[in-house]
Amino acid sequence: MTEVSQISVSPAARELVRTSTKRTRELFAADLGLPATLETSPDHTYSTAPSIPPPQDTIDKVSLSCRFRNEYDSVRELPPALAQKQADAAKMAAARRKKARTGQEQGEPSDAKVTRMIEGIEIKKEEATNGTSATSTALTVRARGEKLPPNANGPTPQRDGPSSSLVRRDVVRQVKPQWHAPWKLMRVISGHLGWVRALTVEPGNQWFASGAGDRTIKIWDLASGTLKLTLTGHISTVRGLAVSPRHPYLFSCGEDKKVKCWDLEANKVIRDYHGHLSGVYTLALHPTLDVLVTGGRDGVARVWDMRTRSNVHVLSGHTQTVADVKCQEADPQVLSASLDSTVRLWDLAAGKTMGVLTHHKKGVRALATHPREFTFASGSSNSIKQWKCPEGALMQNFDGHHAIINALAVNEDDVMFSGGDNGTVGFWDWKTGHMFQSVDSVAQPGSLDAEAGIMSSVFDRTGLRLITGEADKTVKVWREDENATPESHPLDWKPTLGRQKF
Repeated sequence: MTEVSQISVSPAARELVRTSTKRTRELFAADLGLPATLETSPDHTYSTAPSIPPPQDTIDKVSLSCRFRNEYDSVRELPPALAQKQADAAKMAAARRKKARTGQEQGEPSDAKVTRMIEGIEIKKEEATNGTSATSTALTVRARGEKLPPNANGPTPQRDGPSSSLVRRDVVRQVKPQWHAPWKLMRVISGHLGWVRALTVEPGNQWFASGAGDRTIKIWDLASGTLKLTLTGHISTVRGLAVSPRHPYLFSCGEDKKVKCWDLEANKVIRDYHGHLSGVYTLALHPTLDVLVTGGRDGVARVWDMRTRSNVHVLSGHTQTVADVKCQEADPQVLSASLDSTVRLWDLAAGKTMGVLTHHKKGVRALATHPREFTFASGSSNSIKQWKCPEGALMQNFDGHHAIINALAVNEDDVMFSGGDNGTVGFWDWKTGHMFQSVDSVAQPGSLDAEAGIMSSVFDRTGLRLITGEADKTVKVWREDENATPESHPLDWKPTLGRQKF
């Protein structure tokens, strides 16, 4: 046997054995599930079991080591100045803790064991500062019979005052809303052949104008509701109307890209304002300056000089249709609402944005400014919000009108009206946001149920009558019920304890 083992193996036989072993590995490696490498042992015996790790593991380790060295080698040791600073800070902290243990700054610990534990911690921290390692036993499992830590049976008695964790905090006290008389339908005026999209009342409170989808502007007597005049000149739906308080002028805009100035003494158009690239959906007159602000589908609000017809400013910033604009005397002098879900406050002198209100989630279709306060409201789908000028701070939400809000109006008696596209009408207390009345507007006979929608609204100059333009082609006049009293129509309001979240 010994003689056979000492016989030298020829290279051809060795290659044959190697090829056979390789073939055997290819056949049975999948079944055995063990990686094998062929190598020659020192005693010239052959084995299929690996004696060194696979080359890929070695490559991965070397790569990981190189990454560690490249990334952390420069910060392995602190700079000398920083190390000295850290050592000085550790010595000062140790001195303060030692002084605290002597009882000069605080009282003695409640347990002597705690003192020994603190001293042990100090020693370990000093050893760590000096470069010696200390083994932590914080997570060591204790054997049976060992003493428990000092606070195992409860916390250390506190010397502080009585706890206030269970004291009930003060909640926001809700203000009781003011009682308002309910509103009722007073008159229904027919005459238009399309949706009534625009309304305005003249400063003398004698008549009001309405614009509709039939391309006409009609002048109505406010007291009797009779038709006084019909103005024709637009070739598409009239979307905005305004009467100047200082001039005998009526301004109108429509989906035909036209902005017109009508002379009410001659009942004809005397000026046209050209510049909008698409339909003009809204306009407003400045209360003190002779400027006109218009907005439309081209996403900009344009400021016009009333006399020279020149385009003073192009207020750009909205990304979608400008649905409503309002003007007031003090900054922000121009407010604009858009279908891009934002309300913008504009500096009229600079022609730039003062602020952007992004609280709404859907397109904002209506704005209403309070006649006496420096506040305004904005309405979108299922959401009405009240804002404070000039910074545009959110004051409160008006919750309860579940519709797309097309029209808003506020009078001096702190009554706000909101009209939805589904014919629902809401009356609110401006101070508290309480909806004291909610009714459905009834479409006139012969109209579809889908035409029961509120498209526009305005209070007259006294605030005692409300005029609404609707999708059933009618103009409706509302007024307060003069026979209502707090006893006959009590206030339906219940305070809640919860804090209102915006």
